[in-house]
Amino acid sequence: MNDAPILTIAHVGKNYGAHVALDDVSLALAPGRITCLLGPSGCGKSTLLRLIAGLEEVGAGEIAMAGATLSGPACHVPPEQRNIGLIFQDFALFPHLDVTANVGFGIAHLAKPERAARVAALLERFRLGHRAKAWPHTLSGGEQQRVAIARALARDPAVLLLDEPFSGLDGDLRAEVRRQVLDGLAQTRAAVLIVTHDPEEAMLMADELALMRDGRVLQAGTPAECYARPRSIEAARLLGPVSVVPATVKDGVAETPFGTLATELPDGPARLMLRPEALALAETGAPVTVSAARLGGGFSEVVVEAEGAIATLRHSGEAPAQGPAFVRIDPERTRLFAGPSRE
Repeated sequence: MNDAPILTIAHVGKNYGAHVALDDVSLALAPGRITCLLGPSGCGKSTLLRLIAGLEEVGAGEIAMAGATLSGPACHVPPEQRNIGLIFQDFALFPHLDVTANVGFGIAHLAKPERAARVAALLERFRLGHRAKAWPHTLSGGEQQRVAIARALARDPAVLLLDEPFSGLDGDLRAEVRRQVLDGLAQTRAAVLIVTHDPEEAMLMADELALMRDGRVLQAGTPAECYARPRSIEAARLLGPVSVVPATVKDGVAETPFGTLATELPDGPARLMLRPEALALAETGAPVTVSAARLGGGFSEVVVEAEGAIATLRHSGEAPAQGPAFVRIDPERTRLFAGPSRE
């Protein structure tokens, strides 16, 4: 598979008056790959989608597809000429058209047999064949979403943008629809960019992640890279809870309240980032005090304290009693950062 980018976003900025919505954002999207843009509400994710789609002009930088500029200081290709599909949260189906007509709406220029074959194939791909003649108001939320995606893919876009596509779905339905959508997208060569604020969803869907906060991309890479090797504590927190405790580095060893770690950091103060799976209760190890333990289903969330530092771990066995205990640290699930604690 050729993973050369089809769409490149280079040093893009966007201001609304004094508000900086996007600040020097760079990103690349490759054909047949799903990139999840993850970040909290208001961080600039939807703004970036609108710039890529051409609904707004960039304030700085450039957006290009296959080497041709779409947006730049002296260029703005209109949305209808970009070969980019954009699906909003409300799906925007045409209420007066049935499912088949909705999906075929953007390919009316094709010969009738070709158009019918393409629509039928997309309906089967997204498990909608039995709803071909249904009206939008009779569809479930998940079905409406899949119709919207099928309609966007009917035009064979080079890039497909989805803005919080599962936000209106709950629980088991959300997981089921997500699987169905991923199965359908797996057969396309479009570069897919999905905006979400849900870290678990992003990890499950993405081939590539882009972690975003305050208008900036903090880190981009595979889910495994971003989770295991975050470039900052700020980036790490976007993928789930972390504990941050002080450490002291001397002669290649970091001393922490929960044990020692080998490190290449220079001597001096440091910060240790711990995910819940980085610590484990043990028969021996660093002495701690269990201050709280609560059942979380198939695990117990356990709060431990040592030398004034507090960390949370997940324990798969019976919840421990409050009081003295020992923990062991897994170096592969931690990250050390130079500098004093700013917590």
